[in-house]
Amino acid sequence: MSQAAQSNRSDRPWPPQAAGDSGGRAAGGVIFAAVMLLCSGVLAVLQGIAAVAEDDVYARVGTYVYEINLTGWGIIHIVVGALVAVTGAGLLKGMAWARFAGIALASLSLVTQFLFLPYQPVWSLFMMAVDVFVVWALAGHREATS
Repeated sequence: MSQAAQSNRSDRPWPPQAAGDSGGRAAGGVIFAAVMLLCSGVLAVLQGIAAVAEDDVYARVGTYVYEINLTGWGIIHIVVGALVAVTGAGLLKGMAWARFAGIALASLSLVTQFLFLPYQPVWSLFMMAVDVFVVWALAGHREATS
């Protein structure tokens, strides 16, 4: 192979980008993850408020090893949800700290939703899937190098 052909091959960005596309597909995934963090944070706060306000909103399905009363779960969801929503807003604004905080908080949210399974099984599974996608999108994003 000639020298010119080899230099052209290494100059191409990966993943391939369309002309004028500075962020590529990975940036689109990060923006979508940021919106999902923002939305899931707000929904977690609402979930927590419902648990604190009315103990009869959630029905327990069977016995569970990790027993915390609903007021405790409500406070946990309010705190984690508020932190997740702030991190999602930070990601949308392009804050450098928000990517790593988003991975950590989405992982924490995943664990809290797993532990909340006996109270809202379907909703918790849905939110766990959202959290897994957010972690995947944020962990797979590489910053643009100049």
